[in-house]
Amino acid sequence: MKKKRFETAVIHEGYDEKVLLGSLSTPIFQTSTYTFDSAEQGERRFAGEEEGYMYSRLGNPTVTVLEKRIAALEGGERGLAFSSGMAAVSAILVALTKANDHILASEGLYGCTFGLLTMMKEKYNIDHDFSSMATKEDIKALIKPNTACIYIETPINPTMKLIDLELVAEVAKEYDIPVVVDNTFSSPYLQRPLELGCDVVLHSATKYIGGHGDVIAGLVVGKKEFLDDVQMTTQKDMGGVMPPFDAWLLIRGLKTLPLRMDRHCINAEKVFEKLKNHEKVTNVYYPGDSSHPDYLIKQKQMKHGGGLISFEIKGSKQDAQNFLNKLSFIKLAVSLGDTETLIEHPATMTHAVVPEDERVNMGISDQLIRLSVGLEAWGDIWEDIEQALNKK
Repeated sequence: MKKKRFETAVIHEGYDEKVLLGSLSTPIFQTSTYTFDSAEQGERRFAGEEEGYMYSRLGNPTVTVLEKRIAALEGGERGLAFSSGMAAVSAILVALTKANDHILASEGLYGCTFGLLTMMKEKYNIDHDFSSMATKEDIKALIKPNTACIYIETPINPTMKLIDLELVAEVAKEYDIPVVVDNTFSSPYLQRPLELGCDVVLHSATKYIGGHGDVIAGLVVGKKEFLDDVQMTTQKDMGGVMPPFDAWLLIRGLKTLPLRMDRHCINAEKVFEKLKNHEKVTNVYYPGDSSHPDYLIKQKQMKHGGGLISFEIKGSKQDAQNFLNKLSFIKLAVSLGDTETLIEHPATMTHAVVPEDERVNMGISDQLIRLSVGLEAWGDIWEDIEQALNKK
């Protein structure tokens, strides 16, 4: 059968209603375990000699539909679902490393990912370095004999810097090092790292994949052999599996992903144009900005600029917090990618775990604000921001 276009695949891929009594909606298999026809069948399944379900920590039919769908959308061989984005990050980094290994990461990471790297260093002597990855030389300078993987966010949270994924993948292949990309900010609708030569792509599916602020989840896509091994070792034994109801929510959310992402991007572009001209805003960081230093990278690997904007308030940390406190309907909350517009203060919220000197090196000032532009009328979003900026 001809490969489905993205807008069709998000609705149909991975599910055949004919085998499940014609149910249009994917059923929720709310069960912890499964029966076997015989003791011999149970033996074959646990030995990996026969396909089938055994126990929902090892696989669930509702979750399988989601895993097949996200794999198709990212262009990978296999998908794997987790109970949270950080469960996905943790499982992949644990699967790729051992004690005394080294991880090369992008400059600027989600606060909890930074915290995980710190813990891995303290407990297991798995060291890490941060690189701008702006050139091949920048990357090669920090690769070591024990470098086990390269871990990237692009756009980077919350500075909105971009990394050329093809460039990194080319260097990594010279050294036979796998490249892992956190694609949360873009979703597969805007950016597909595997098609650019990377090896593993992951998402906090809590964000744009779900899109409605009602589920915590993580997704990973990559080679089947690798993720089969992750499923039966790291995921099985650490237990960060996705419940079937959460999988059902994500399947439902995915169906409107293209529509939502288009609206997020259109709204963000319009709000960006207003922000960059306001006297109380000193800097605006948005990949869709033609003057963004990484705009050419955006043009090469992203369909649109995305729905996230970061900007700096003129003044102090208190001025930034005063601005946040004056907002009316925009929600002061961490997370992103919801229908609602969300806003937060990275230095004291999502990246509070990062030591101050590290935050400054990442470009996270006390004046920096991260805005996740929602699906409301963009004029209402801007009017709320404007009135908060203008209040004394």
